Amino acid sequence: MKHTSTLTLLSMTLLLGACGGDGDATQARGADPKLPEPQRTLLPSMKIAEPVNWGDSKPTVPEGYNVTAIATDLKIPRQTLVLPNGDILVAEGRGGNAAKLKPKDVIAGYIKAQGNTKVKGGNRLTLLRDADGDGKYEVQTVFAENLNAPYGLAFANGKIYVANQDALVSFDYKTGQTQASGQPTKITDLPSEVNHHWTKALTASPDGRFLYVGIGSNSNITERGMEVELDRARVWQVDAQTGAAKTYATGLRNPTALAIQPATGQLWTVVNERDELGPDLVPDYLTSVREGAFYGWPYSYWGQNVDTRAQPQDPKKVAAAVKPDYSLGSHVAALGLDFSSAVMGPAYAEGVFIGEHGSWNRADPVGYKVIFVPFSKGRPSGEPVDFATGFRGADGKTRGRPVGVTVDPRGALIIADDLANTIWRVSRNR
Repeated sequence: MKHTSTLTLLSMTLLLGACGGDGDATQARGADPKLPEPQRTLLPSMKIAEPVNWGDSKPTVPEGYNVTAIATDLKIPRQTLVLPNGDILVAEGRGGNAAKLKPKDVIAGYIKAQGNTKVKGGNRLTLLRDADGDGKYEVQTVFAENLNAPYGLAFANGKIYVANQDALVSFDYKTGQTQASGQPTKITDLPSEVNHHWTKALTASPDGRFLYVGIGSNSNITERGMEVELDRARVWQVDAQTGAAKTYATGLRNPTALAIQPATGQLWTVVNERDELGPDLVPDYLTSVREGAFYGWPYSYWGQNVDTRAQPQDPKKVAAAVKPDYSLGSHVAALGLDFSSAVMGPAYAEGVFIGEHGSWNRADPVGYKVIFVPFSKGRPSGEPVDFATGFRGADGKTRGRPVGVTVDPRGALIIADDLANTIWRVSRNR
């Protein structure tokens, strides 16, 4: 009987996702979004991201830019890191071990799985090298393997830092290495029990003294109980030398990428917000991360908008909740973040690039692209601009899903595509 009920719910869900439209048109984006009222239903609308191969096509980029695939046949590329000599490291893997709680979790898992690659995660770092600077990466080799769902990457203090799903580790590095010289050194353990949100984002302070780790919640809205949320939904600050860790900011449901603003040294993040309040709630967002600040999860969203599903409530926490800086729209699933510079051209010289993996719980899909959010005087300003599109075509087929984005000082944006298992390079035409 339980199996039959699950199948019935699945059929209902597929029917709910059968229609489509202009998802972006309903999205509230920017510094002051107008949020709709919450919508509670038995199941959210869901739309399968039906994968197809790129074939002869490739992402669409602005006039004056060129896009090429510099690595293919990877094993679920997530985030990338440009090393000082121009080599690129790619973290590959798939993590998580959270059990399904309810039939709707089984359905959601099925829907999401249809839009993901069937390739097994590599649990490794791959190195790419363009020795002559012509934009073609002649070397593609495994730098390190037998890792545990590596995701976040950073370089500082002559070391490569890797955030596995269960620990922060480092590799000693000498310029030009194409393979790690030994096993990684553990810096500190990271929360990994249940691991509903398994990705661990990572960046380093400008002086290399501290590492910042983004740790997602173990649930959508505490349905597993608050006891499994210990040390979750927050950013840690880790002493790179001693491994001593402390909480830096809290109430961040799933901080999936971190970056330091070059001019100010300010830490920024993109956050995937909660589900099941309707197709246009709650906005995923870009925000600066203030030390000691609380950003709302689970008690409220976008400042003091109370989420009554989180019980017991904490009015003092709600009153102290910091409103994020910039709405990206609901369910876009922002997974990549990097600050731009003049190497990307005048139109993209000041601001951030953001990789949007794409929605699964909207009838009208959103995301599936790389956007640019312009900055002015160190703050987001104006509407987001599409930079790389076509990952989900007008035919409804999904050719790719952006994850990490990294600005290469040579004058290119590196995009990890974990559906096509490809690394794209978007460069300016000279």
